[in-house]
Amino acid sequence: MLMPKRVKRRKQFRGSMAGKATRGNKITYGEYGIIATEPAWIKSNQIEAARVAMTRYIKRGGKVWIKIFPDKPVTAKPAGVRMGSGKGATEYWVAVVKPGRVMFEIAGVPEETAKEALRLATHKLPLKCKIVSKADLEGGAAE
Repeated sequence: MLMPKRVKRRKQFRGSMAGKATRGNKITYGEYGIIATEPAWIKSNQIEAARVAMTRYIKRGGKVWIKIFPDKPVTAKPAGVRMGSGKGATEYWVAVVKPGRVMFEIAGVPEETAKEALRLATHKLPLKCKIVSKADLEGGAAE
């Protein structure tokens, strides 16, 4: 699972997911990518599941880039514990994703293979996504 090696503070506020992604909204490395169409928290195990689904389908050919990193700790208190007595322990790590964010990129495989691999990956993610090519984003169609 992806998680930070070390952090400045162990626990964080929940924060806000308002607005569109201003960074990471272009395809920079690959030819095709998955773009978020709604805001969400994506857990580290969901990112890993999407990566495995893609790499299995392309049979270790081509290259996959993961452009999101789970750097936000989410805490939870154990079941059956009463209210109060502080904040719970870190349960898992999430990546905060805003609409327009490119989450995964792929290159080095034919178009239909890339699109099918990305389609399989979108089923592992907890939000609505769109599969786009570099040409689509350059034209401004997906904005």
